[in-house]
Amino acid sequence: MTTVLLSTADELHARVRRGRRAVVMTMGALHEGHATLIRTAREIAGPDGEVVVTVFVNPLQFGAGEDLDRYPRTLDADLKLAEQAGADAVFAPSVDEVYPGGEPQVRVSAGPMGERLEGASRPGHFDGVLTVVAKLLHLTRPDVALYGQKDAQQLALIRRMARDLNFGVEILGVPTVREEDGLALSSRNRYLSPDERLTALALSRALFAGRDRHAAQEALRARAREVPSTHARAEALSAIGESRAAADAHAVATAAPGGPAAVRAAARQVLDEAVRFDPPLKLDYLALVDPSDFTDIDDGFTGEAVLAVAARVGSTRLIDNLPLTFGSLGAAS
Repeated sequence: MTTVLLSTADELHARVRRGRRAVVMTMGALHEGHATLIRTAREIAGPDGEVVVTVFVNPLQFGAGEDLDRYPRTLDADLKLAEQAGADAVFAPSVDEVYPGGEPQVRVSAGPMGERLEGASRPGHFDGVLTVVAKLLHLTRPDVALYGQKDAQQLALIRRMARDLNFGVEILGVPTVREEDGLALSSRNRYLSPDERLTALALSRALFAGRDRHAAQEALRARAREVPSTHARAEALSAIGESRAAADAHAVATAAPGGPAAVRAAARQVLDEAVRFDPPLKLDYLALVDPSDFTDIDDGFTGEAVLAVAARVGSTRLIDNLPLTFGSLGAAS
């Protein structure tokens, strides 16, 4: 397969469409995480469909002092990776093509959800994201658009925009791709020095600590529900040689519920230690939120949640997250 490079909407619209069109939106500097998105898009589009990858560094989503000028631009390498992953076309428009009249006077507002977490740290960021996503959805006219779950708040907002404004396109999230050591793949990882990269591992380790604490809580609660009373539970577990489990089950039954507070505490402990690293991690936020609106969840919460973290290491800002499920036997990874 030869992947075609397109730079104008007219070139894209002139292509004969057969089957479904799946679009993967990127800002370039493609890596294995993007390749996973493209391969997933290829599976969805099928042999008769079409996969289009957009490469556009959107100036609207960069605030003052952010890395617009130094954001990596590697179009030749991007085209090669997209081709290897199964893309039919790479749409790499200029700023003038996307914003022919200069910065748009009418923009999409991210609303209250866009002012939380990432939005609080980067005011106006999500307005810029949603404006360019809306533009690119109109320009590429896909049946389905795929986005990585690493940018969980962005994905939630795009889904909400598509629903609220009746875009008529399926929005699909694809799980985060990680390095072998757990670091979430990101175009910004290339900015990290070897020592900074070691510090950056604290983000994923904090999330894994929160996930593991949650899994342990759920397992203990499951055992605690197996018999009706604390005394009977301890006796039953002791009778089969599960003395430690009996003690754990008794502790769960008698202690205050762990839940979200315990998950936050486990993750926070890892991050607090990383503050003392050399170079140090500078925490922006750690939050456990409802993915429908990105508000903090309380200890009585049940359902899907997102454990999210953002921090700086040196001059590089990184984000990561994990989905968790409260009120069931398992925790999502």
